[in-house]
Amino acid sequence: MPLGLLGKKLGHTRVYDASGNVTPVTVVLCGPNRVLQVKTQGGKDGYNSVQLGFDDQKEQRLTKALLGHIKKQNGAAVKRIREFRDFSKDVKPGDIVGPTIFAVGDFIDAIGTTKGRGFEGVMKRHHFAGGPATHGAKGWKRRSGAIGQRLFPGTVMRGMKMPGHMGQVTRTTQNLEIIQVRESDNLLLIKGAIPGSEGDYVVIRESKKRPKGWKPPVSIAKKKGADKKPAAAPAAAKK
Repeated sequence: MPLGLLGKKLGHTRVYDASGNVTPVTVVLCGPNRVLQVKTQGGKDGYNSVQLGFDDQKEQRLTKALLGHIKKQNGAAVKRIREFRDFSKDVKPGDIVGPTIFAVGDFIDAIGTTKGRGFEGVMKRHHFAGGPATHGAKGWKRRSGAIGQRLFPGTVMRGMKMPGHMGQVTRTTQNLEIIQVRESDNLLLIKGAIPGSEGDYVVIRESKKRPKGWKPPVSIAKKKGADKKPAAAPAAAKK
């Protein structure tokens, strides 16, 4: 995890480029992130990492242990703390890190908690087709059907897809492109959707599959070029 930030999902909008093409984006507030602690492999921790804090908080709302840890590093109380291993940017406790560690065109991975959907049936939760809706199928339109209880060993198999709680789990969306970096507002405009509701905290990290300096393979670049076929020449006018 070379680079990363804590942020808050603000909402969605769209932006236009110079050619008038529209791009849907998610707006994420990514600063200021305060460096609370820097761990080194040569120190007592035995590994390299940077601990970042985001969003101011009242001191009386923190536990004494957490507040003592922050005060020991001469930091301020925050709502969220996240540790990023092998942070490629050289920082020290007390520094402020913002969205400028990323640039337009960089790819990131967004980690967030999905929206809670409550108790859902198998059709919405697992995309079951449901029962037949024809004559004689009474009360089985949205049910799962048999669960295999009479098969060996005579119990319901582990992992059987059934109704239950849906959503509110941690998910990662990979390879999202940064469209704009607004330093004055501490905002990142990211192409695509990010897990979570508006106002939820998210983690923005450098893409593992497409880190800084990544270029598409030659095969992909050629394929994109092949998609753009030249316009056909107009047919000669008949005399």
